[in-house]
Amino acid sequence: MNYQAAVITVSDKGSRGERVDTSGPAICRMLEEAGLAIAYTAIVPDEMAEIRTELIKCADELKLPLVLTTGGTGFSPRDITPEATLSVIERETRGIPEAMRAESLRITPRGCLSRSAAGIRGRTLIINLPGSEKAAKENLKAVLSAVAHGLDMLASEGSADCAETKPAKASVPSLDAWLKEAKAGNSARDCGMYLFHNGVVRESARAAVREGAADTAPVKGMRFSYDAAKVEKAKTAALAMPGIRYVRVWLNSGELQVGDDIMLVLVGGDIRPHVIDALQSLVGEIKRHCVTEEEIYDADFQ
Repeated sequence: MNYQAAVITVSDKGSRGERVDTSGPAICRMLEEAGLAIAYTAIVPDEMAEIRTELIKCADELKLPLVLTTGGTGFSPRDITPEATLSVIERETRGIPEAMRAESLRITPRGCLSRSAAGIRGRTLIINLPGSEKAAKENLKAVLSAVAHGLDMLASEGSADCAETKPAKASVPSLDAWLKEAKAGNSARDCGMYLFHNGVVRESARAAVREGAADTAPVKGMRFSYDAAKVEKAKTAALAMPGIRYVRVWLNSGELQVGDDIMLVLVGGDIRPHVIDALQSLVGEIKRHCVTEEEIYDADFQ
C-alpha cells in the first residue's frame, strides 16, 4: 500500500507541550509498517479553525490520499474533531467509524461513546481516531485493510474495479519530523546524540562497488521488499545495545528508480560510540537478513 499519509494530533495540552503525544507516533508506525509513507504530521489545539485548516491543507494543498486525526472524539465540550471533519468533507464514509466502534465494543462497553467521523474531500480520505494510544491502534487495526482498498478506489479513474490502478509513489518520511518526535518523547532525557542512515538506489551495480567487478552494466532501478517481522526483531536487538534509547526505521518497497530512497534509520543514545555501533549494527542486520534487493539493469547498455 504505497500511499502517503498525514497524522494530525488534536490536543490542547499536546499543542502547548504539556503532554507527550504517544498516539500520533504510534499511528505513524502502524502506517509505515503497512507500507504507507508519512508525509506530514502536526499537533493542534482543540480549536475548530485550526483543525479545519490542517485538514484542508492536507487534502487541497498537499493532496495526500489519507489523513488520520487522533484526539477530540469524546464527550468533553472541547472535543470537536468530528464536527471539524464533517465541516470540510464532501462525502461521508459512515462504515469506517461504525466498524471502529464495533471493534471497540468487543473490548469495552464504552466503545459506543466514540464520536469519530470519516469522509472524503476530493481524493483524500479523512478518518478520526480516539486520543488514547491503545484505542487509536485498535481502531486503526480494525479498518486498515479496508482503507487500503478505499484508497485504491479514490486513486482510480473509474468504478470500484481498481485492479489496474497504479498507487502513488512512496516518499521518504521527514527526518526533521522524526527528530522532533524523538526529542519530545520520554527517551529524550537519556539521549545525548542522534545519528541517521539514509540509503538510496545507486547507479553503480552492487558487484562493481563491493567486489570490484569490471564492465558491469549500470543499474536502472531496483525491486525492493522487506520482512516486517525481521525488521522489528532487528530494531529490538538494537534497542538492547548499550546506551541506546531510541530506534526508528522506515523502509521503501516496490520497483524503485536510481536516486529513490530505500531506507531511513534513526538511532538515539547516550554517547557517540554507542550510537555509531548501534546504527552500524542495525543497518547491517537489515541489509543482510531483512530485505530483498533485485537490481534492474539498463537493457541498452553495451
